[in-house]
Amino acid sequence: MFENISKKFQQIFRGVRGAGRLSEKNIADALREVRLALLEADVNFRVAKDLVEKVRADSLGQEVLVSIKPGQLFIKFVHDRLVEVMKCPGADLKLSGSPALVMLVGLQGAGKTTVAAKLARLWAGQGRHPLLVACDVSRPAAERQLEVMGERAGVPVWLGREGDSASKRASDAIEYAPKNGLDLVILDTAGRLHVDESLMSELSELKAAFNPGEVLLVLDAMTGQDAVNVAREFEDRVGITGAVLTKLDGDARGGAAISLGAVTGKPIKLIGTGEGLTDLSSFEPERMASRVLGMGDVVGLVEKASEAFDEEEAARLERKLRRASFDLEDFRGQLQRLDKMGSWDALAGFLPASISEFSGGTERLGRMRAILDSMTRTERGDPTIIDGSRRRRIAAGSGTTVQEVNQLLKQFSATRKMMARAGRLRGNKNKIKPGGVHWPLQ
Repeated sequence: MFENISKKFQQIFRGVRGAGRLSEKNIADALREVRLALLEADVNFRVAKDLVEKVRADSLGQEVLVSIKPGQLFIKFVHDRLVEVMKCPGADLKLSGSPALVMLVGLQGAGKTTVAAKLARLWAGQGRHPLLVACDVSRPAAERQLEVMGERAGVPVWLGREGDSASKRASDAIEYAPKNGLDLVILDTAGRLHVDESLMSELSELKAAFNPGEVLLVLDAMTGQDAVNVAREFEDRVGITGAVLTKLDGDARGGAAISLGAVTGKPIKLIGTGEGLTDLSSFEPERMASRVLGMGDVVGLVEKASEAFDEEEAARLERKLRRASFDLEDFRGQLQRLDKMGSWDALAGFLPASISEFSGGTERLGRMRAILDSMTRTERGDPTIIDGSRRRRIAAGSGTTVQEVNQLLKQFSATRKMMARAGRLRGNKNKIKPGGVHWPLQ
């Protein structure tokens, strides 16, 4: 996520940090590079201009020019102004009414149907009882797609009768929901390949008829400035309460995430960061600014880890660590749990740029798993029995080399000793929290 702009900012910040003092000249030079980085990332030019001017005013203050660490202050000013640009009022989702009504709008291909299922699953996990409604009566197979996504999310789908209009389906679903214990209705509306009059009229009529608490515009983040233009059209002609940015995991630039709120005055409320039903989260300007600047998002990584690792398993591992009985079977289990968090490439987006550039992470973890899978349960339980002939068999079975098997065993032995010492030192008062594979990836 945001690889291109993050690398640009890291280069700019290295130059600023290297300066013993900040002067008007080197501030001007750095801000010229900041402006170019923003424009290359497809940020709206007025947004880029305003941000640079505000950072310039911040940076020319006396406290910066005489500061011991002026470079750090400059970075803070860029971060804070970036947060200010992306922050909009009204970012909280409004789910009031009986049933609460949410309407998803947007162009075809932006991911409305997938977002509808993700939202239903998210809110079902928070105790709501959602109903998905197929209001796209023009696109072939739209109903079937929503039905399949609803099955995956484990939530009911209202399809209506053939020939029913979008308005009729919405009306029937809203009447059906409270009678059947459903307190949240999500309307998946039709899209077009481009903004046109028939699309806007249909959406305006739906909105006027049912007055949804949320009208969320689903946008493809990778379209950059075009996404911002589409948002402006929908706001002017239909009226939206906020946006959902999808495919953010594939967005190397970040222009839409940075510009949208400032241009439209409407907040980004949610972001999609993958194809899985759990890959949807709230938009946090502070954390997003850190990722844009290449500083990572450790909070996001911890949240993702907490979904994959449970406290009971963490407590069991802590007991094994203190007894120095953590074995390769346990390590294999940790790698399997790591898979739930996504690939290394996906996880790297949460890390600072200097760490996320670790090369070959996904491939190396895959080779480790192959080596562990080629061992017997007895060998994983007691690695000391793995002699030369066993190592050759494991290497052949995993498609690796004996040297790689030796390296894994050597690293595991050293790591287990280190973890055992740490476990004993921590004692019973400090519990290991869920998250992460404790393994050196040198």
